[in-house]
Amino acid sequence: MAAPTVDQLAQVLDDAASLVATVDSAQWDEPTPCTDWSVRQLVNHLVGGNLLFAAIVDGLPVDRSPADRLGDDPMAAYRGAARAVVAAFGRPGALEQLVTVPFGTVPGVVALHLRITEVLVHGWDLARAIGGRTAFPDDLVAQELAFTRAALADLPTDRRPFGPPQPVADDAPLIDQLAACLGRSASS
Repeated sequence: MAAPTVDQLAQVLDDAASLVATVDSAQWDEPTPCTDWSVRQLVNHLVGGNLLFAAIVDGLPVDRSPADRLGDDPMAAYRGAARAVVAAFGRPGALEQLVTVPFGTVPGVVALHLRITEVLVHGWDLARAIGGRTAFPDDLVAQELAFTRAALADLPTDRRPFGPPQPVADDAPLIDQLAACLGRSASS
């Protein structure tokens, strides 16, 4: 399995930014495949996750509050958080160091896999919610699908951070397979 790169993180963040930029003002309160979150709450979660991982990787105090981080300019908030997390992972030695993420201590490269995977899946969630399309590269999605399947195999079912895997056709788009692997219904 290939190791992820900081450039790949920047790419998926940019691809997700394209989706955030297309959210219509009437769509911010719409539901998403994350049943507890509206579009605004989902984008806020992405921004908060980017800031969380940036702080973790940089060894700074972590803010896990569910505060609204989007303010009056969700796009600016998203871009600022994306820059912060890319800078953190791009720091020399960041991928080799041990970091403590919400479910345990892992090498920085594993934390990078986790961040990329979360942006991919929540980007899929956002696209579904607003009627958009994802533009994530298939080779990157395949890499993170392989990582996710291997990682989930090592976790007890009661410790999984997402819902149980859902059925999906073997020939479904890779992003749909990744979303289904992490509990999304890709058939709708």
